[in-house]
Amino acid sequence: QVRLVESGGGLVQAGGSLRLSCAASGRTLINYAMAWFRQAPGREREFVGAITFEGSTTNYANSVKGRFTISRDNAKRTVYLQMNSLKLEDTAVYYCAVGGSASYYSQFYNYWGQGTQVTVSS
Repeated sequence: QVRLVESGGGLVQAGGSLRLSCAASGRTLINYAMAWFRQAPGREREFVGAITFEGSTTNYANSVKGRFTISRDNAKRTVYLQMNSLKLEDTAVYYCAVGGSASYYSQFYNYWGQGTQVTVSS
């Protein structure tokens, strides 16, 4: 099995920044993509960003493009999400996921973390 543990969430004012981390542990993974999704109260889980194993390709939701940056450190089996210029609508539980490709769609990810809360205040 693979365990994913997110960290770095918290309360931040609008316009501020946060950096989320997600560390993977457990069985060995090969050529795996990592991604971030988020879910706000009363809304469906939505794609935020994804990165291929080599880090050569990244995909972002339009709503975060230019503000969020996804990166990874394979030696640490960790993916990061740098979030800048945060908006009230970025408030959500953020989940990391592992899958075979940097897909926009949640069904292509096999493993999920428990989530970390990000709250943006005015």
